[in-house]
Amino acid sequence: MTSLARPGGNITGLSSLGADLSGKRLELLKETLPKLSRVAVLGNSANAGNGIQLRETERAAGALGMQLQYVDVLSGKDIETAFRDASKERADAVFVLGFPGPLAERTLLAEHAVKTRLPAIYPQINYVEDAGGLMSYGTSFADLERRAAVYVDKILKGTKPADLPVEQPKKFELIINLKAAKQIGLTIPPNVLARADKVIR
Repeated sequence: MTSLARPGGNITGLSSLGADLSGKRLELLKETLPKLSRVAVLGNSANAGNGIQLRETERAAGALGMQLQYVDVLSGKDIETAFRDASKERADAVFVLGFPGPLAERTLLAEHAVKTRLPAIYPQINYVEDAGGLMSYGTSFADLERRAAVYVDKILKGTKPADLPVEQPKKFELIINLKAAKQIGLTIPPNVLARADKVIR
């Protein structure tokens, strides 16, 4: 790919900006927990984008004066141990990198966050809406899907993919689950709640 504006060949599409949103997620955690200083980062080193996401998270944490503890979660079997380690290391919160997993694993993440009373932020809405997590901030995939349909239409009408730039996301969503907040004894500050695109009560 030459550039996002001129991808070349038969490449085009939409970017989700996964790694680039780490700083914003950490800022939201800090606003939710003003005394936040230690964060357990859960990732999966077997995933291609894990290293990039972790580096971006480390950079953002340095700017915010936070200490990170990386915990590798290679499968659902590692989730309980990951939260136990986070608690043992006195983490104030959990930051989940974008690693794919079945709903059962996402649900386990949310359940262990409640069990250990650790606020957690997730990269996608399904960790909150489907699995019961506390909060997520990320690209609106519903918006990406609508925009992808426009690309498909243009290509079917003869536009070459190389002539269509790879577009950056335009819409981001903050989802907050007040049920999960209540379960861990957390009050979401009004200024964070006011910015939520969706609040689950």
